[in-house]
Amino acid sequence: MCDDDTLDDNEAYLAASPSLSRRQLGTLAAGAVVTAMLPPVANAVTVTESDVSVTTPDGTADCYFVHPASGKHPAVLIWPDIVGLRPAFRQMGKRLAESGYSVLVVNPYYRSAPAPVVPPGSSFRDPETREVLMPLARSLSATTNTTDAAAFIGWLDQQTAVDTTRKVGTTGYCMGGPIVMRTAAAVPDRVGAGASFHGGRLVTDRPDSPHLLVPKMKAHFLFAVAENDDELDPKSKEVLREVYARAGLPAEIEVYTGAMHGWCPPDSSVYNEKQAERAWSRMLALFETAL
Repeated sequence: MCDDDTLDDNEAYLAASPSLSRRQLGTLAAGAVVTAMLPPVANAVTVTESDVSVTTPDGTADCYFVHPASGKHPAVLIWPDIVGLRPAFRQMGKRLAESGYSVLVVNPYYRSAPAPVVPPGSSFRDPETREVLMPLARSLSATTNTTDAAAFIGWLDQQTAVDTTRKVGTTGYCMGGPIVMRTAAAVPDRVGAGASFHGGRLVTDRPDSPHLLVPKMKAHFLFAVAENDDELDPKSKEVLREVYARAGLPAEIEVYTGAMHGWCPPDSSVYNEKQAERAWSRMLALFETAL
């Protein structure tokens, strides 16, 4: 949840971890170094990558598409965090493709600006960056999330690298968490697995709260919850457990100890490699089972 409370928590975490802060803030100055932080994929397949344009009801979205160089593979749709499509998420998408998936990483802000929407190395910690990102995030809605999800999955299903006999997976980070849930509800017959990493506002008191969509879903889910997000809202995980149990859908819901909001992308100031790798391995296990 990219708000002032979470930001304060993360600042306190960094202040208490000076060596971590120095190392990561140094890498933030060079995106190439940041993306190189991701561990290599064992038995990685050769991949093909390209920038693509996807037509949606509201325009044309600039996206990054990467897939194994040969054959057909299950599709995965990645929703970035509030900073949007950038080198770190390209690297994450490529890494997933090297494990055998055809991956589309989207620019959620395509209606307003092409990616990247902030300069390389920008941090949400900086007020100037937040002044750009917050209005962009507020420009999105449950409706735009739903129409975009259908368009992106429709585009994936037209690609020769996608095995349409297999279910689609979708992942989301930060604000992408609720979008993953809306994606699973919008295209339930195609989406077989969803994963939310430090997703925010998954359970709210609004009529469009993502958790109310669970009865429409058919997907297995992973919720990797940041420790400070859970401290701010400890009831949400229990609500999620209840609604998925009632729907009869498998859902792994876990608070990652010591992991702060934003811990998964390698360019985050609170990147936690150990816990990020653990969350990544749980995602791969989910996809292997559900797709």
